[in-house]
Amino acid sequence: MSALVATRAPLGRQLRSELRWILRRPRTVIGLASLCLVPILAGVGLWFAVDGDGPAGPGLAAIIAGNGLVLPVFTLFLALPLLLPLVGAIWAADGLAGEAQHGTLRGLMISPVGRIRLLGIKAFGVATMSLVAVTLIAFVGAITGVVLFGGEGMLTLSGSTLSLGEALGRIVLTILLVTVQVWGVAAIAMAISACTEHPLVVMAATMAGVIVFAVLGAFSALDWLHPYLITSAWQGLVDVMRDPLPTEELWRSTALAGCYIVIGMSLAAMRLVTKDN
Repeated sequence: MSALVATRAPLGRQLRSELRWILRRPRTVIGLASLCLVPILAGVGLWFAVDGDGPAGPGLAAIIAGNGLVLPVFTLFLALPLLLPLVGAIWAADGLAGEAQHGTLRGLMISPVGRIRLLGIKAFGVATMSLVAVTLIAFVGAITGVVLFGGEGMLTLSGSTLSLGEALGRIVLTILLVTVQVWGVAAIAMAISACTEHPLVVMAATMAGVIVFAVLGAFSALDWLHPYLITSAWQGLVDVMRDPLPTEELWRSTALAGCYIVIGMSLAAMRLVTKDN
């Protein structure tokens, strides 16, 4: 009688299965639909401000008329401090703590998948959905901006106007930069998620950390600490709206987020490989 040997499923099939599992959850669909409302509400709010009779109306109209492609960048910066980190934390919490809460993580850990590979699959799902969320906000923001204000180009903070192609390039660059920042927060959330069976604890701890970092970044007496706070690096992302494009702060913020990704995933891996079945 031949022995039965457990074999691993192909990696591509496992990754697709993880994405299908995430997308089939009603809260994922509801969450993505809710994110679409953010640029729409921001665009409508600006449209009413431009059309208003207040003192800001004419000046704002002169800036934003024909400059609707700024809206996706503005919306991403608006959502980065709290909304997008919360989205990343939610998916990270579901990835490990949610599985543990429902009792399915134990089965996954004893299956012939490998715990590091399992963590990689979960991290892939979180990273992909974070990219989808950021891209969706930017896409809806671009459509809303063009419809409400026109989209002949993009007025930069330096006073120059970028062409349509250059403006779309800046939007794509902003998507990538913001996504990396969300990955940094989500990686820390993954580390917390590996230590608990309660998704709400993961979300609360992650958002508390983001808020504490933002508060610490407001004190000038802690200037020595600011270069290590991921929230302080977010301010430098505004350089994507300058012409010519300065890259020093953009590289620094991306490298800092990369360090958070390495630290968070390393801690999650250390916890997962020592976790009891």
